[in-house]
Amino acid sequence: MAALPLDALGEPAIPFQGYSRGRIDDEVVNPDLYASGEIHGVFTRLRNEDPLRLMKPRGYRPFYSVVKHADILEVEKRNDIFVNGLRTYLSPIQGEEWTKATFGDTHVFRTLVDLDDPVHMKLRALTQSFFMPPNLKKLEARIAELAKEHVDHMKALGGRCDFVKEVALWYPLRVLMMIMGLPRSDEQFLMKMTQEIFGPGDPDVAAESENTGGSEGAFGADDKDASVDLAKTAAQLFEFFGRITASRRANPTDDLCSVIANGKIDGAPIGDREAMSYYIIVATAGHDTTSSTAAGGLLELIRNPAEMKKLQDNPGLMANAVEEMIRWVTPVKHFMRTATQDFELRGKTIRAGEGLCLHYPSGNRDEEVFEDAFTFKADRQVAKQVAFGHGVHLCLGMHLARMEIKALFNELLPRLKSIAIAGEPKNTRANFVSGLKTLPVTYELS
Repeated sequence: MAALPLDALGEPAIPFQGYSRGRIDDEVVNPDLYASGEIHGVFTRLRNEDPLRLMKPRGYRPFYSVVKHADILEVEKRNDIFVNGLRTYLSPIQGEEWTKATFGDTHVFRTLVDLDDPVHMKLRALTQSFFMPPNLKKLEARIAELAKEHVDHMKALGGRCDFVKEVALWYPLRVLMMIMGLPRSDEQFLMKMTQEIFGPGDPDVAAESENTGGSEGAFGADDKDASVDLAKTAAQLFEFFGRITASRRANPTDDLCSVIANGKIDGAPIGDREAMSYYIIVATAGHDTTSSTAAGGLLELIRNPAEMKKLQDNPGLMANAVEEMIRWVTPVKHFMRTATQDFELRGKTIRAGEGLCLHYPSGNRDEEVFEDAFTFKADRQVAKQVAFGHGVHLCLGMHLARMEIKALFNELLPRLKSIAIAGEPKNTRANFVSGLKTLPVTYELS
């Protein structure tokens, strides 16, 4: 990729370790670099040379790139100053304008990650206990059964499969459908919705979408590539979960959908848009991120057979390995924050109204925090990884995600006699949430 002669604003290029300002600013939002893995080189340069850089990528509003682990934690914990609601994701200006024109808001949905306190915390409290370890412990046996079902399916395929398409995509989706109380007859629909929300700029997702209208969308898809109609996707999801809400309010059951449908905020029933958004964040974000971590974790174990042997010889290391997989993959690539008042960070003044992008993969490769940060270690003590965020927006489903991944590898590794990569692994083309979309493998299972 040739260096641009001008930066995003048409000013003379400013060198940056061999790159113009326009080049490095554009690279940090480029979904192709997330798909190729080259984005880690961009983040490394930023950590070493300009760890709080004001970015001006073409087609985007300016923002500061926050790439150091300590700075990510600092911004996350100061939710009194840095808010989510004004700008939650990296989206081109055209995408932001489309969202406002289509939905009359800065967001397609009103999920927990889009909202700030006090509304955020009140909504979070509705399901907080459901996702805590004491309650999840009750689901452990059922999750283990689902893990076995999917490894059995893998064996039945005869020693060759695409691990993503046959196992990693379906297993966490079915766990979520189980806890939400949804039948498997709905799984194809929810799978399609998830992929359209998080990968609107990925050509494979676009090819599978029924729509070819080319709407821009809200999650950072490039205009020339986006062909998923997110307005249609949102409408379908609202209609689907609207039926669920009506059903659960009329006949409550012992599942998460009933908790949400009958939830109350300050004594009043939860709003319809908030309820729909709640279902959507659980059904989509909780599925896609866990899927990416499981697939990415297996790929690293295949590439590092000594690390796989550590786990097979000592299953007690599985909790460490799961945390390392999460650090390594970091499926959520960023969230945005907006300063509500001036704030000093790393010797620079962030002005009120300015945006910051928290680059979680960079925080999880910060050499000052993680020794041999670019080495996958199944027995690493990873107490400080930031893939789940920090502070009040710490991922609600993090304990469930860990439980799912641990159950899958506890079932798979003892039965795995051999495994090898049988084609080119490929990542989704997205700069918000991404991970492997294909992992062809050959194997022998007991």
